[in-house]
Amino acid sequence: MVTDDEKVFKALADGSRRKLLDRLREEAGLTLGELCEKHDMSRQAVTKHLAVLEAAKLVVTRRQGREKLHYLNPMPISGIYSRWIGKFEQGRVMALQTLKHALEEDNDD
Repeated sequence: MVTDDEKVFKALADGSRRKLLDRLREEAGLTLGELCEKHDMSRQAVTKHLAVLEAAKLVVTRRQGREKLHYLNPMPISGIYSRWIGKFEQGRVMALQTLKHALEEDNDD
């Protein structure tokens, strides 16, 4: 069984999908046609990439009349950050705090 994290990592592994996410970060609520305008891909290719992004829950859609609007959902990326990246960063922040306290103690002497 493929986990949600695996779907997110798979979706983010492709540069074309990251460009689509960047576009949705810049301008939310775009139609398929609007997303195709600035990408050197066929409509069918963009549709396939959007399907992967939707399966990973990185893109959510909403119907407005006959149009399907696409929006970036940052929550899966936030979850990846909290689980993977944030834990590595925490050690560096603690090291900087320790250094700051040591330098302050040296200045007090």
